[in-house]
Amino acid sequence: MEPVTVYLVRHGQTYLNKYNRMQGWCDSPLTDKGEADADRAGKYLREIHFQRAYCSDTMRARNTAKHILAANLYPGTSLHLTENFREQCYGYFEGDDSARTWYVIGMPHGGLRTFHEIIKEHGMDASKDFMAAADPFGDAEDARTYWTRLMHGFKELRDDNPDGGDVLMVSHGTTIRSIVDKFGRQDGYDVSVSPKNGSVSKIQLTDDGIKVLSYNQVPKD
Repeated sequence: MEPVTVYLVRHGQTYLNKYNRMQGWCDSPLTDKGEADADRAGKYLREIHFQRAYCSDTMRARNTAKHILAANLYPGTSLHLTENFREQCYGYFEGDDSARTWYVIGMPHGGLRTFHEIIKEHGMDASKDFMAAADPFGDAEDARTYWTRLMHGFKELRDDNPDGGDVLMVSHGTTIRSIVDKFGRQDGYDVSVSPKNGSVSKIQLTDDGIKVLSYNQVPKD
């Protein structure tokens, strides 16, 4: 296959982002700032001729993608929704206060109090496994379940774009951070910092695998 360059955009700010709530498979609308985040990303990417555009099947990702495509200089790009690039499912912890959630999850593992401390000590995948183990309903995704879904997503992108080119993917903070951590760790990308709402990261899919090209580029006004 020819290389596929994927422009990974984190959706604009939502109300649950604003209130610092866990937002995985649950959803909430974009705030005014979130629409502005999407518009800035659209302006930043307006000269990229996307062969295809994708977003996770959430309202926040879909609406962000629509803003981006509306600003693009190459009209007519169709938008494909995919559940494979949803955010991590947080199960019982969906909608909970983020700081409280990570305190509850981290404390049994050496007294870790924050998400930052958890991933610094144990890594992104361990944070998924810790959450899945703590979920009394068993709905939160562990690392294996999560990556099985994501790898189906990468296969989807490869199958759809055998001739290569540039594609847009509007996804989510933990998902983008997880991708960069798994495939760009050896290149020194700092995933202790979350990608900003409306930020752009780039990866490239080739026959040899997945390479991270950039992380958390924040468009300017």
